[in-house]
Amino acid sequence: MREIEVKYAVPDREALLLALKSRGVALSEPVRQDDQAYAPAGWTPGDGKRGVPFVRLRTVEGRHTFTLKRPDLNEQSCTERETVVEDRDQMHEAIMLMGYAPTVRVAKHRRIGVLDGAELCVDDLEGVGTFLELERIVSEEADEASVQTELAAVVAGLGIACERTTETYDALVRRG
Repeated sequence: MREIEVKYAVPDREALLLALKSRGVALSEPVRQDDQAYAPAGWTPGDGKRGVPFVRLRTVEGRHTFTLKRPDLNEQSCTERETVVEDRDQMHEAIMLMGYAPTVRVAKHRRIGVLDGAELCVDDLEGVGTFLELERIVSEEADEASVQTELAAVVAGLGIACERTTETYDALVRRG
């Protein structure tokens, strides 16, 4: 499977929430996500990401997941694999033994909903700001650019002030 998304910085969180409510989007209660990102040893933030597998350990309400993402067309179109892990510390050690190094810790409060068949996330990224993500899980054969264009049109239809970004949360936090 592949995850294809678009991401927007949102200067007015309340305007976003009102626009979503007017479209009938029901958002979940916020949950805090604590992510530790890892990159292959030797990779630096200035290096390209396309085709490079990155991993993450996420904890949400005591539940830990391990995720591998490999950017395909761009950083917001990735081959993705994910599984639950029982012991975060042991998984951290395993990731290190696989030749990865920790890069950045990302903390956010996330609310999830559905809009026009896409998963929608309203993220309050600690120390950075509010973001809107729309994503679809698609087959390996799906046209990435077309899916991102469709998702961008859904966001444009909300009629709110926002700015599209192609940066990952890791990069945004690193920039601080």
